[in-house]
Amino acid sequence: MKLKNFNNWWQRLLQILITGCLLFSLSFGLSGAFWDTEVYSPSTGKASTLAQGDAITDPKAILRYALPIDNPTVRRLQADIEGLSKNLRGKRWNQVASGVKDAKNILTISQDKILNSVPEEKKQQAQTLLEEINSQIEELQEKVAEKDKEGVWLTRKAILDKIGDLEALMVQGFPFEIPEKYSDLPRLLGRATVKINTTKGDITVVVDGYNAPLTAGNFVDLVQRGFYQDLPIIRGGRDDFVVQTGKPPGEAEGFIDPKTKKYRKIPFEVLAKGDKEPTYEVTLEDLGRYLDPPVLPFNAYGAVGMARPEDDINAGSSQFFFFKFDRELTPPGYNLMDGRYAVFGYVVDGKEVLEELTTDDKIISAKVIEGAENLVQPE
Repeated sequence: MKLKNFNNWWQRLLQILITGCLLFSLSFGLSGAFWDTEVYSPSTGKASTLAQGDAITDPKAILRYALPIDNPTVRRLQADIEGLSKNLRGKRWNQVASGVKDAKNILTISQDKILNSVPEEKKQQAQTLLEEINSQIEELQEKVAEKDKEGVWLTRKAILDKIGDLEALMVQGFPFEIPEKYSDLPRLLGRATVKINTTKGDITVVVDGYNAPLTAGNFVDLVQRGFYQDLPIIRGGRDDFVVQTGKPPGEAEGFIDPKTKKYRKIPFEVLAKGDKEPTYEVTLEDLGRYLDPPVLPFNAYGAVGMARPEDDINAGSSQFFFFKFDRELTPPGYNLMDGRYAVFGYVVDGKEVLEELTTDDKIISAKVIEGAENLVQPE
């Protein structure tokens, strides 16, 4: 057996073993599992960490790219500003200046191409945003010339927030039809922002119904019902890879609908990049689509996923988890979570709170602070 083939076999075996731990440890009522992400190399006799690649780990960036829009020009503008981070960390100021110049040129030459994707009734708002972005890019150029690293970071963030607002204006309608068989479930036809108050502080989550309408709709519906008030953290700690909550008091593992008196089951739901609509009730792995990345990946610290029974992927209900590790468990080419668990949102504020949560803590309250109008209840 060639050494290269042996290494590939060993890495695949490691992936299977770790995946098994994840499948069990994220199921209801089971404690965490231990593993590491080092691969033994027979050629050196040493362990090496799996390659990290250039996966996007910023939750806000993932959410921007996940918007259902098709405008290459604004995506290039976004990519130019996003891409400053790598050169900025290395203090490669010439490359940073070049990236800012490219972004400035897009605004100078191609504003009309950006505005073409904005509905007529929102064009004035979009024009105002473009003017603000242009002004901020000029400010960014000054910060780069001064080699003001902190100033560049802050201005870059402000620009990206504005670009996200601009891209949101381009979304026209809901991008696909949800299967009729799920008409008895709430759905989120857009996005919502939820503030979760815990005993350690506040966490803000953006919930994405564009890419996971049933999973997101279920969560927002339960928030609106006050379901999560005073529920304990049932799993978490500094050494754990998730913070899990959502189990109600008593024997039930999830939400019992007061109208039907039945346990509400949410089907497994994942939208793979390039697909026009989500896949339901079957994992990408079971479909043999091991390498197909989802639109909402587990790359970011604070990805919010649906917990579910180990033996039924379509029986998730009220329990959910915050994923705490982004690099060790999701290196490109060896992703262990994507396509097996459903992501429906990301923590965009309160990472430091999430880091501190343990099983001694609880959710005090959860409230929808934006996007409640996007929740549609079954008729």
